[in-house]
Amino acid sequence: NLTFEQSAAEPIESVTALNGFRDKCRIGAGQKVLINGASGGVGSFAVQIAKAFGAEVTAVCSTRNIEMAKANGADYVIDYTREDFTKTGKKYDLILAVNGYNTLKAYKSVLASKGIYVVSGGTMAQLFQAMLIGPFMSRKNGQKFGSVASEPSQADLNFLSTWLEAGKIVPLIDQQFSLEETADAFKYLRAGHAKGKIVITVD
Repeated sequence: NLTFEQSAAEPIESVTALNGFRDKCRIGAGQKVLINGASGGVGSFAVQIAKAFGAEVTAVCSTRNIEMAKANGADYVIDYTREDFTKTGKKYDLILAVNGYNTLKAYKSVLASKGIYVVSGGTMAQLFQAMLIGPFMSRKNGQKFGSVASEPSQADLNFLSTWLEAGKIVPLIDQQFSLEETADAFKYLRAGHAKGKIVITVD
């Protein structure tokens, strides 16, 4: 029940979010989840997938994407241009960092005592911190720090297809470009403000 464009926008990002929450975080119903970068390709799926697992979701995004995060099912939305989520006093069981410039130390301060932090995007500094410092920090206390990369498999796509068919998760497309407009699509992508995915259509 998807269009070809929606199908093209689904596999990598949805599987990344699934691998992060189900496989790395062992997500469960009722857990408090924070998604930093909740409006991009992975982030928009992450909000929907976390809700499908029954979690309480806090989405972090810019002002222009607040309504989209709410429409995706986020229970709470933090506008990072107006509020610092590391200073709200709230703790989270699971954190998925898809974007942003926060350090591991900042995330540690809002992670529950046995919480799990996973990074799947952001700056190179964030990725290196998670890979190099994360294992050391994970040994010091009950918190765990790591990273996730998409590893598409037929089993994961079949798992997600049931939610897609039921409408529990929906691929979000910001803009569609023709094949001849591919260069313009990359310029738009590099600007860093896409909501969901950008799709190239082939006639």
